[in-house]
Amino acid sequence: MHLSTMGWDEFFEDQKKALKKVNGRLARVTGLQKNHVRIHDGEEEVVVKARGRIVRGHGKNTLFPVPGDFVIEKDGVVTRVFARKNQLVRGAAGRRGKLDAAPKAKQVIASNIDTVFIVTGLDRDYNLRRIERYLTLIYNSNMAPVVILNKADLHDDPAPFKAEVEEIAVGVPVHLISSTDGDGVDELAPYISEGKTVCLMGSSGAGKSSLVNAIAGDEIRIVGEVSDFDGKGMHTTTTRDMIFLSSGGMIIDNPGIREISLSDEEGGVKDTFPDIEELAAGCRFNDCSHQHEPGCNVIRAVEEGTLAPDRLSNFLKMRLELTFLSDRDAKTADRIEKEKWRDVAKYLKDAKKRT
Repeated sequence: MHLSTMGWDEFFEDQKKALKKVNGRLARVTGLQKNHVRIHDGEEEVVVKARGRIVRGHGKNTLFPVPGDFVIEKDGVVTRVFARKNQLVRGAAGRRGKLDAAPKAKQVIASNIDTVFIVTGLDRDYNLRRIERYLTLIYNSNMAPVVILNKADLHDDPAPFKAEVEEIAVGVPVHLISSTDGDGVDELAPYISEGKTVCLMGSSGAGKSSLVNAIAGDEIRIVGEVSDFDGKGMHTTTTRDMIFLSSGGMIIDNPGIREISLSDEEGGVKDTFPDIEELAAGCRFNDCSHQHEPGCNVIRAVEEGTLAPDRLSNFLKMRLELTFLSDRDAKTADRIEKEKWRDVAKYLKDAKKRT
């Protein structure tokens, strides 16, 4: 195996050439273990540490390594993280529904991803509104989503589920599969060809680990049981790991996500709801909120039955959430600027007194 088959391309090669000297070996991050980082250089996988300034977030190069990153390692320490093509980011857990108390932290899940698989089980895990939130999160991260409807073997005719998802995930590939008997798994081969990286997202019990096993053709991930009581699974995957496949592709498996908190980019909502954006263009008012205004084309679509009320409700909730985050960050930046100039004014005033 060589770095070129692990996703290394001109984007990273140009960064390498810009360095005066590569002092260490090049590798890709395959997992995290507390403050340690697992890396693979194409020949071996080892566990190393991250340089202190990277961990603390100081200096010019302060990205903390996540699965998918390309790094330079020397003497058992990661000394540099290369700039990322993209990064899958979600808001900090515990924020959803508590906007006023929302922490500012964001969580980078993985980086340098070609495709994100949204894995949903066709059991109690199936939820269209949750899929919409996943799509928004992925679009915000400038990545390509694919919806995987797992456990198709639970239904005599799962086709209606696919049609339903295709209606809300406009232009997104949707695949019906069964990790249990392998049906439909071969359709995923183009996404995991040599050098391609796929990241899995989904709830606990959706069948992500089973999917990895089905793709790999071997039981390399522990599979958990799903509760009959609430349809939820246990966290059988507790770390983010990059798995190398015989096809030459790579899969980053993630622990189940119970709460899908969005980051503060609003563009993902427009990409997730292109039908509502198109309807909005026909509203009487340019700043229509689609809630009570006369001449609202979106409300008319709901009344006529061409737009599901739940879909509009989810659109409005996510738009409000992202608008709040954007406004909050703008206010924070403005406050920081004011405090800076207040300190400058105080310094000048004190200096004048001294003279």
